[in-house]
Amino acid sequence: MGFMSGKKALIVGLASKRSIAWGIAKAFSREGAELAFTYQNEKLKPRVETMAKELNSDITFPLDVANDDEINAVVPTLNKHWSTLDILVHSVGFAPRDQLAGTFVESITREGFQIAHDISSYSLAGLAKATLPLMKNSQGAILTLSYLGAIRAIPNYNVMGLAKASLEANVRFLAADLGPQGIRVNGISAGAIKTLAAAGISDFRKMLTHMERVAPIRRNITPEDVGNAAAFLCSDLAAGVTGEIMYVDGGFSKIGMHLDES
Repeated sequence: MGFMSGKKALIVGLASKRSIAWGIAKAFSREGAELAFTYQNEKLKPRVETMAKELNSDITFPLDVANDDEINAVVPTLNKHWSTLDILVHSVGFAPRDQLAGTFVESITREGFQIAHDISSYSLAGLAKATLPLMKNSQGAILTLSYLGAIRAIPNYNVMGLAKASLEANVRFLAADLGPQGIRVNGISAGAIKTLAAAGISDFRKMLTHMERVAPIRRNITPEDVGNAAAFLCSDLAAGVTGEIMYVDGGFSKIGMHLDES
Protein backbone atom coordinates (compact mmCIF):
# COMPACT_ATOMS: atom_id res chain seq x y z
CA MET A 1 0.00 0.00 0.00
CA GLY A 2 1.46 3.35 -1.07
CA PHE A 3 1.65 6.46 1.09
CA MET A 4 -1.02 8.17 -1.04
CA SER A 5 -3.53 5.35 -0.80
CA GLY A 6 -7.10 6.66 -0.71
CA LYS A 7 -6.17 10.13 -2.02
CA LYS A 8 -8.12 11.54 -4.95
CA ALA A 9 -6.09 13.80 -7.22
CA LEU A 10 -7.02 16.00 -10.17
CA ILE A 11 -4.10 16.68 -12.52
CA VAL A 12 -4.45 19.69 -14.81
CA GLY A 13 -1.96 20.17 -17.62
CA LEU A 14 -1.13 16.68 -18.90
CA ALA A 15 -0.29 16.92 -22.59
CA SER A 16 2.20 14.16 -23.36
CA LYS A 17 4.56 11.64 -21.80
CA ARG A 18 7.19 14.38 -21.88
CA SER A 19 5.05 16.49 -19.54
CA ILE A 20 6.10 17.04 -15.94
CA ALA A 21 2.47 16.22 -15.18
CA TRP A 22 3.06 12.69 -16.50
CA GLY A 23 5.93 12.17 -14.06
CA ILE A 24 3.68 13.40 -11.25
CA ALA A 25 0.79 11.20 -12.34
CA LYS A 26 2.98 8.10 -12.42
CA ALA A 27 4.35 8.77 -8.95
CA PHE A 28 0.85 9.39 -7.55
CA SER A 29 -0.48 6.20 -9.13
CA ARG A 30 2.47 4.17 -7.84
CA GLU A 31 1.72 5.41 -4.33
CA GLY A 32 -1.95 4.45 -4.51
CA ALA A 33 -3.77 7.67 -5.43
CA GLU A 34 -6.90 7.71 -7.59
CA LEU A 35 -6.48 10.07 -10.54
CA ALA A 36 -8.55 12.34 -12.75
CA PHE A 37 -7.20 14.31 -15.70
CA THR A 38 -8.19 17.25 -17.86
CA TYR A 39 -7.37 17.92 -21.50
CA GLN A 40 -7.18 21.34 -23.08
CA ASN A 41 -8.95 20.59 -26.35
CA GLU A 42 -10.38 17.83 -28.52
CA LYS A 43 -7.03 17.32 -30.24
CA LEU A 44 -5.46 16.27 -26.94
CA LYS A 45 -8.43 14.22 -25.75
CA PRO A 46 -7.43 10.81 -27.22
CA ARG A 47 -3.85 11.19 -26.01
CA VAL A 48 -4.84 12.09 -22.45
CA GLU A 49 -7.48 9.32 -22.33
CA THR A 50 -4.86 6.77 -23.38
CA MET A 51 -2.38 7.93 -20.73
CA ALA A 52 -5.13 7.95 -18.10
CA LYS A 53 -6.00 4.34 -18.88
CA GLU A 54 -2.37 3.35 -18.39
CA LEU A 55 -2.75 4.59 -14.82
CA ASN A 56 -6.12 2.91 -14.29
CA SER A 57 -8.15 6.11 -14.59
CA ASP A 58 -11.26 6.62 -16.67
CA ILE A 59 -11.94 10.17 -15.45
CA THR A 60 -10.97 12.71 -18.10
CA PHE A 61 -12.75 15.89 -19.13
CA PRO A 62 -12.09 19.12 -21.04
CA LEU A 63 -10.67 22.17 -19.30
CA ASP A 64 -9.34 25.29 -20.95
CA VAL A 65 -8.13 27.43 -18.06
CA ALA A 66 -8.72 30.57 -20.13
CA ASN A 67 -12.45 29.82 -20.00
CA ASP A 68 -14.26 30.62 -16.72
CA ASP A 69 -17.23 28.44 -17.67
CA GLU A 70 -14.97 25.40 -17.98
CA ILE A 71 -13.22 26.21 -14.69
CA ASN A 72 -16.60 26.49 -12.96
CA ALA A 73 -17.65 23.16 -14.46
CA VAL A 74 -14.83 21.25 -12.74
CA VAL A 75 -16.70 20.53 -9.50
CA PRO A 76 -19.98 19.40 -11.12
CA THR A 77 -17.98 17.14 -13.41
CA LEU A 78 -15.91 15.63 -10.59
CA ASN A 79 -19.04 15.20 -8.47
CA LYS A 80 -20.21 12.58 -10.95
CA HIS A 81 -17.33 10.42 -9.73
CA TRP A 82 -16.10 11.73 -6.35
CA SER A 83 -17.70 13.50 -3.41
CA THR A 84 -14.37 14.98 -2.27
CA LEU A 85 -11.06 16.04 -3.78
CA ASP A 86 -7.79 15.70 -1.88
CA ILE A 87 -5.23 17.01 -4.34
CA LEU A 88 -5.14 19.56 -7.14
CA VAL A 89 -2.07 19.63 -9.39
CA HIS A 90 -1.70 22.75 -11.54
CA SER A 91 0.86 22.03 -14.28
CA VAL A 92 -0.07 24.86 -16.61
CA GLY A 93 2.01 27.59 -18.19
CA PHE A 94 1.89 29.44 -21.48
CA ALA A 95 3.13 32.53 -23.28
CA PRO A 96 2.94 33.23 -27.01
CA ARG A 97 6.02 31.94 -28.82
CA ASP A 98 7.10 35.45 -29.84
CA GLN A 99 7.39 36.33 -26.13
CA LEU A 100 10.08 33.68 -25.64
CA ALA A 101 12.48 34.80 -28.37
CA GLY A 102 15.02 37.58 -28.23
CA THR A 103 15.53 39.88 -25.29
CA PHE A 104 12.91 40.78 -22.71
CA VAL A 105 12.57 44.37 -23.89
CA GLU A 106 12.43 43.40 -27.55
CA SER A 107 9.77 40.73 -27.13
CA ILE A 108 7.37 41.96 -24.47
CA THR A 109 3.94 43.25 -25.48
CA ARG A 110 0.86 44.14 -23.48
CA GLU A 111 -1.07 41.26 -24.99
CA GLY A 112 1.73 38.78 -24.35
CA PHE A 113 2.04 39.95 -20.75
CA GLN A 114 -1.70 39.52 -20.17
CA ILE A 115 -1.85 36.06 -21.74
CA ALA A 116 1.18 34.75 -19.83
CA HIS A 117 -0.18 35.93 -16.47
CA ASP A 118 -3.74 34.79 -17.17
CA ILE A 119 -2.84 31.25 -18.19
CA SER A 120 0.22 30.70 -16.00
CA SER A 121 -0.79 32.41 -12.76
CA TYR A 122 -4.44 33.42 -12.52
CA SER A 123 -5.51 29.90 -13.48
CA LEU A 124 -4.09 28.55 -10.20
CA ALA A 125 -6.20 30.93 -8.14
CA GLY A 126 -9.23 30.33 -10.36
CA LEU A 127 -8.97 26.55 -9.99
CA ALA A 128 -8.34 26.75 -6.24
CA LYS A 129 -11.44 28.89 -5.85
CA ALA A 130 -13.56 26.61 -8.03
CA THR A 131 -12.50 23.36 -6.32
CA LEU A 132 -12.74 24.69 -2.77
CA PRO A 133 -16.19 23.13 -2.14
CA LEU A 134 -14.69 19.67 -2.75
CA MET A 135 -11.41 20.28 -0.94
CA LYS A 136 -12.58 22.19 2.13
CA ASN A 137 -11.63 20.40 5.36
CA SER A 138 -10.13 17.53 3.36
CA GLN A 139 -6.61 18.00 4.75
CA GLY A 140 -5.76 18.28 1.08
CA ALA A 141 -2.99 19.80 -0.99
CA ILE A 142 -2.61 22.05 -4.01
CA LEU A 143 0.60 21.95 -6.03
CA THR A 144 1.85 24.10 -8.90
CA LEU A 145 4.98 24.10 -11.06
CA SER A 146 7.36 27.04 -11.20
CA TYR A 147 10.85 27.69 -12.53
CA LEU A 148 14.03 29.52 -11.53
CA GLY A 149 13.08 32.31 -13.94
CA ALA A 150 10.64 33.48 -11.27
CA ILE A 151 13.51 34.91 -9.22
CA ARG A 152 16.38 35.23 -11.71
CA ALA A 153 16.74 36.59 -15.23
CA ILE A 154 16.99 33.62 -17.61
CA PRO A 155 17.83 34.20 -21.30
CA ASN A 156 14.72 34.09 -23.52
CA TYR A 157 12.40 33.19 -20.63
CA ASN A 158 11.29 36.81 -20.66
CA VAL A 159 7.65 37.44 -19.67
CA MET A 160 7.26 33.90 -18.37
CA GLY A 161 9.65 34.84 -15.58
CA LEU A 162 7.25 37.57 -14.51
CA ALA A 163 4.32 35.17 -14.75
CA LYS A 164 6.11 32.58 -12.61
CA ALA A 165 6.97 35.26 -10.03
CA SER A 166 3.25 36.03 -9.89
CA LEU A 167 2.53 32.31 -9.57
CA GLU A 168 4.87 31.96 -6.59
CA ALA A 169 3.19 34.92 -4.88
CA ASN A 170 -0.08 33.16 -5.62
CA VAL A 171 1.18 30.13 -3.68
CA ARG A 172 1.87 32.24 -0.60
CA PHE A 173 -1.47 34.04 -0.62
CA LEU A 174 -3.42 30.82 -1.24
CA ALA A 175 -1.51 29.04 1.52
CA ALA A 176 -2.44 31.80 3.97
CA ASP A 177 -6.09 31.81 2.90
CA LEU A 178 -6.69 28.08 2.63
CA GLY A 179 -4.59 26.80 5.53
CA PRO A 180 -7.39 27.38 8.08
CA GLN A 181 -9.65 25.28 5.85
CA GLY A 182 -7.25 22.35 5.92
CA ILE A 183 -5.60 22.87 2.55
CA ARG A 184 -1.85 23.19 1.99
CA VAL A 185 -0.47 24.99 -1.08
CA ASN A 186 3.06 24.52 -2.41
CA GLY A 187 5.07 24.80 -5.59
CA ILE A 188 7.95 22.94 -7.17
CA SER A 189 10.59 24.88 -9.07
CA ALA A 190 11.89 22.23 -11.41
CA GLY A 191 15.11 22.27 -13.35
CA ALA A 192 14.95 22.67 -17.11
CA ILE A 193 13.18 19.65 -18.62
CA LYS A 194 12.58 18.99 -22.31
CA THR A 195 8.81 19.30 -22.32
CA LEU A 196 6.64 20.39 -25.25
CA ALA A 197 6.25 23.82 -23.70
CA ALA A 198 9.99 24.25 -23.16
CA ALA A 199 10.65 23.50 -26.82
CA GLY A 200 9.29 26.96 -27.61
CA ILE A 201 12.09 28.70 -25.69
CA SER A 202 15.00 29.84 -27.85
CA ASP A 203 18.36 28.23 -27.00
CA PHE A 204 16.69 25.67 -24.72
CA ARG A 205 19.14 22.95 -25.75
CA LYS A 206 21.99 25.19 -24.62
CA MET A 207 20.23 25.59 -21.27
CA LEU A 208 20.01 21.80 -20.86
CA THR A 209 23.69 21.34 -21.72
CA HIS A 210 24.72 24.07 -19.30
CA MET A 211 22.66 22.63 -16.44
CA GLU A 212 24.03 19.15 -16.98
CA ARG A 213 27.58 20.51 -16.77
CA VAL A 214 27.03 22.89 -13.84
CA ALA A 215 24.43 21.31 -11.53
CA PRO A 216 26.02 19.63 -8.49
CA ILE A 217 24.53 16.25 -9.38
CA ARG A 218 25.93 16.59 -12.95
CA ARG A 219 22.77 15.56 -14.74
CA ASN A 220 19.51 17.06 -15.85
CA ILE A 221 16.29 16.64 -13.90
CA THR A 222 13.61 14.24 -15.14
CA PRO A 223 9.82 14.31 -14.83
CA GLU A 224 10.21 11.31 -12.51
CA ASP A 225 12.39 13.37 -10.14
CA VAL A 226 9.69 16.02 -9.97
CA GLY A 227 6.98 13.37 -9.62
CA ASN A 228 8.59 11.86 -6.55
CA ALA A 229 8.93 15.27 -4.89
CA ALA A 230 5.33 16.08 -5.79
CA ALA A 231 4.10 12.84 -4.24
CA PHE A 232 5.81 13.78 -0.99
CA LEU A 233 4.43 17.35 -0.95
CA CYS A 234 0.88 16.20 -1.68
CA SER A 235 0.90 13.37 0.85
CA ASP A 236 0.38 13.38 4.60
CA LEU A 237 4.17 13.04 4.94
CA ALA A 238 4.33 16.79 4.23
CA ALA A 239 1.45 17.72 6.54
CA GLY A 240 3.49 20.54 8.08
CA VAL A 241 4.64 22.08 4.80
CA THR A 242 2.75 24.90 3.07
CA GLY A 243 3.51 28.13 1.24
CA GLU A 244 6.85 26.70 0.06
CA ILE A 245 8.62 26.55 -3.27
CA MET A 246 10.70 23.36 -3.36
CA TYR A 247 13.63 23.38 -5.77
CA VAL A 248 14.00 20.11 -7.67
CA ASP A 249 16.84 21.18 -9.93
CA GLY A 250 19.85 19.13 -8.91
CA GLY A 251 21.15 22.03 -6.84
CA PHE A 252 21.55 24.33 -9.86
CA SER A 253 19.77 27.21 -8.12
CA LYS A 254 22.29 27.12 -5.27
CA ILE A 255 25.40 27.56 -7.39
CA GLY A 256 26.90 31.05 -7.41
CA MET A 257 29.83 30.35 -9.74
CA HIS A 258 31.10 27.49 -11.88
CA LEU A 259 34.70 26.98 -12.98
CA ASP A 260 35.33 24.63 -15.87
CA GLU A 261 37.25 21.57 -14.80
CA SER A 262 40.78 21.57 -16.16
